Amino acid sequence: MAGDLHDDIAQIEARIEALAEKIGRCRKISFAAKLAIAAGAAWIALTLLGAIPFAAGPVVAALAAAIGGTVLLGSNKTTWAQTQDALRASESLRAEMIGQMELRVVGEDRRTLH
Repeated sequence: MAGDLHDDIAQIEARIEALAEKIGRCRKISFAAKLAIAAGAAWIALTLLGAIPFAAGPVVAALAAAIGGTVLLGSNKTTWAQTQDALRASESLRAEMIGQMELRVVGEDRRTLH
């Protein structure tokens, strides 16, 4: 029975690691989305201020970057929140399973426990 519990905990720890990696990817995607929004907005603002000559292609690309970045940021936010919820649940389950184990302190003299 204890071996099964150890195996279950190992599987949960692998899931926790995978979820942590997914959250790391979400952070990178969030940064990229914010960068796309900022770059698109800056290009449009500079074009409107006359600092950059108007050209249809770059303005359309800037609009696409700003809109696409906004959509990506919203979608990623949902994924990130769901992944964090799953991570918390997995960590809670792991803690509960560890609490079910009969652990002892290393070096503890068993004769003094009776």
